[in-house]
Amino acid sequence: MTDPQAYARGFAHLTAHTVDPLLNLVRKSRAPRLLDLGCGTGVVTAAALALGADVTAVDSDLDMLEHTARAHPHATVRLAALPELPFPDESFDAIAGNFVINHAPDTPASLAELHRVLRPGGTLALSWWKRDEMTATGVLAEAVQLAGLPHDPMPARDLDPHDAPAAFTALLRRAGFSGAGVDTMRWRHRVGLAAWWDYLTAAAGPRFAFILDLDQETTEQIREAYFTLAAPYAEEGFPVCAHLAHATR
Repeated sequence: MTDPQAYARGFAHLTAHTVDPLLNLVRKSRAPRLLDLGCGTGVVTAAALALGADVTAVDSDLDMLEHTARAHPHATVRLAALPELPFPDESFDAIAGNFVINHAPDTPASLAELHRVLRPGGTLALSWWKRDEMTATGVLAEAVQLAGLPHDPMPARDLDPHDAPAAFTALLRRAGFSGAGVDTMRWRHRVGLAAWWDYLTAAAGPRFAFILDLDQETTEQIREAYFTLAAPYAEEGFPVCAHLAHATR
């Protein structure tokens, strides 16, 4: 489980940069029934509701769902996760998944399931991190390694063989989507270094949560290494990059 309050104060601000591009297709198609896939604390849900969409928000984390349900009572909230969704065929006019396809255990099966629950002519928009340009979390992964702990800075994902734009576009086409394409978006994430340390260790999930369970000396070693590595980004922010896929059923 992730602390929703900590996530909303920190990591959600990083992921919010891609919300408007993800919802561009919804604006164009005036899609009333939208699935917010992996809703987290409801950043996409809030933006879609503001557009007048009928939003169903799903996540695999019950704490996140409870947070979203309280914050957005006009959305339908369901506990669900790819690659199997509890909805009939052609249930939605649009699907937006902000940094969730990178967590799916079976990418091809997940895209097939999204194709199933989307109506003909419906739109799909998905985002995921370009891992080798994800400095905002990379500095902490490197800090853990500098402290001498065995830690994989880039844990394997099922998405990895497909995460390049051309490969993911091909995968969308094989799943039956048309008009498939992948755009790339870069920006600087500006945040206080101390605050970002707190957010990452409290709300970035199991990848970094273990740090606070270490002995005090080791945790402090990691913290000092983090501040050294993060210092060059204190003024202009951490450079990050995401891919944004779009397609039509």
